[in-house]
Amino acid sequence: MPTGRRERKKAATRQKIAETALRLFLERGYDAVGIRDVAAEADVAVTTVFSHFASKEALVFEQDQNFEQRLTQAVTSRAPHEPLIPALRREIQAQVRHCTAGRAAPLWRMIDESPALREYEESMRLRHAESLATAIAADPDLAQTTTASRTIARFVIDAYSLAREAADPQTAIDEIFQMIEAAWAVTRPSRNSTDTA
Repeated sequence: MPTGRRERKKAATRQKIAETALRLFLERGYDAVGIRDVAAEADVAVTTVFSHFASKEALVFEQDQNFEQRLTQAVTSRAPHEPLIPALRREIQAQVRHCTAGRAAPLWRMIDESPALREYEESMRLRHAESLATAIAADPDLAQTTTASRTIARFVIDAYSLAREAADPQTAIDEIFQMIEAAWAVTRPSRNSTDTA
């Protein structure tokens, strides 16, 4: 959380812009709303919108950086000797629970119906996977190759997307993470007993 007055003000402005944009997108349709509309409704300059968000698509995925940070922290902030995959599973489970709540349904319906938003989400997922892979590869306790780290990271990011879209997200997470555990065990044959517990 921002601590200084200036940082708090910037965070509040960013939040106001994001909430305004989402409300307008859901009310009028994503394609019918422009950046100028968002700026006018939020009572800020267009340049202020762009100082907080790089594109119109980024307004929809306002929690993008938070999601990425939480994923990498699931690796870097886990307790000493805590297995990796259960830590990642807990984080994905929390994120899926959040994004499948009833109030999130209209947002994801809008994303699914927009080619521009689906393309942006795909590029975002690839970036998240690379950040997660970097965190895994950098952990000396995990001692993974770049290829193994990137593969597991992709599996975890895909788990989020697949579970979000499933009729029963919890069952999907259970099934997907069984496969991720198996893949992880293959990459670490000497530590199966500790890292798949």
